[in-house]
Amino acid sequence: MPKAMQYTKGSIIYFEGDHDERIFILQQGAVLLTSTDIETKQPIAEQVKNGEFFGVKSALGHYGREETATALVPTTAVALTVQEFEILFSNNKQLIMKMLRVFSNQLRQIHRKTESILNNIQEDQQTGMLAVANSFYEDEEYRSACDIYQKFLERYPNSPQKEEVLKKFNDSKLRSDKLAEKNRLQPLEYEDDAGNFSLKLFSLPAFERFAKNYEPGQVIISEYEPGDCFYLIQSGRVQLIKCVNGNRKNLDILKPGEFFGEMAILDNSPRSATCMAVGFVKCFEFNKENFELLITGNPQMALLLLKLFCKRIYDQKRRFKVLVIKDLQARIADVFMLLDEMNPVMNEAEKLRRFNVTISDIAHWAGLNPEVTRDEINKFVERRKIEVHDNFIIVNNMNDMKRTYETRSGSHR
Repeated sequence: MPKAMQYTKGSIIYFEGDHDERIFILQQGAVLLTSTDIETKQPIAEQVKNGEFFGVKSALGHYGREETATALVPTTAVALTVQEFEILFSNNKQLIMKMLRVFSNQLRQIHRKTESILNNIQEDQQTGMLAVANSFYEDEEYRSACDIYQKFLERYPNSPQKEEVLKKFNDSKLRSDKLAEKNRLQPLEYEDDAGNFSLKLFSLPAFERFAKNYEPGQVIISEYEPGDCFYLIQSGRVQLIKCVNGNRKNLDILKPGEFFGEMAILDNSPRSATCMAVGFVKCFEFNKENFELLITGNPQMALLLLKLFCKRIYDQKRRFKVLVIKDLQARIADVFMLLDEMNPVMNEAEKLRRFNVTISDIAHWAGLNPEVTRDEINKFVERRKIEVHDNFIIVNNMNDMKRTYETRSGSHR
């Protein structure tokens, strides 16, 4: 049962970093949310209006609070459990779309900050899409290059670069067709996850009309193209790739039951990443026109999307915290701390950790070029802090790595 909480002027409702799974609605009074900007370290303050929610992301994502909430005057706020919030959220179509758009906008803002700090030059859609296609072509990923060149030609049939694009498209198609002929002799294997809750929501035969199949290396959506569909993976895996100043960066691998492409639907923006099939993939494709009807008609799906945004916002902010660290040794140390957080061990007392990453992977997480990263990694190797192997890196003592981060960055986490 939701509970009305009374707070006197100056009371702290919760502190930044607290783990508290209550969600609040401001009923009467005034609440100030204060935090520190990740990049500038300057204080940020935001006042909650009557009827607004606060504490949603940390509660739904089971993360520490992102801000401190203070009552500015005598205040009444209704506290809900996550389950109570889910019931309220599911029965309010207007609230569903408003919160999805708010969270999508927050995620988009963090993406822009990340690109800015990586000095990623923002292209117009046409130039950017062509750069993405060329990066696949130069890396001899001909199937993927062919798909993006085709998308480019369909969207920009009068482009000044049409002849050049046609030439590369035909060359990519010729090369990818030869490879596809070899692959046709192999059985189709899909990675499935029949127990996934989001898949159960779409197990009805009626949803099969939305199903689409993709082959290994096939591009489902391209970075920079307009967003008019979003997807739910039914089987197989999908690689998320970002083109940063002409170089491709692997962002994530999505598995059955996960969504992608929803951000562009919600905020009418170009695609922020390329999504490519890893192996054979089956997805449900939902277009922009039926998105709101589908979301509001399936509250459980809306909740899954909301929780997905919570996770992605948290993950992106955590990544951004790494990128703003000036001291490179501290930055590399924090990358290993991030990897440790992403791959928790059963025994927390275990100090030695093995991470299945390469120096190239560390360079990606740290936002550094491979040569600089190798130089910084070698400093750790010389001090016997880590061991570098072909396909994995061993950190001999995670506590020692944390001390390196805190000492050199002047931070405590």
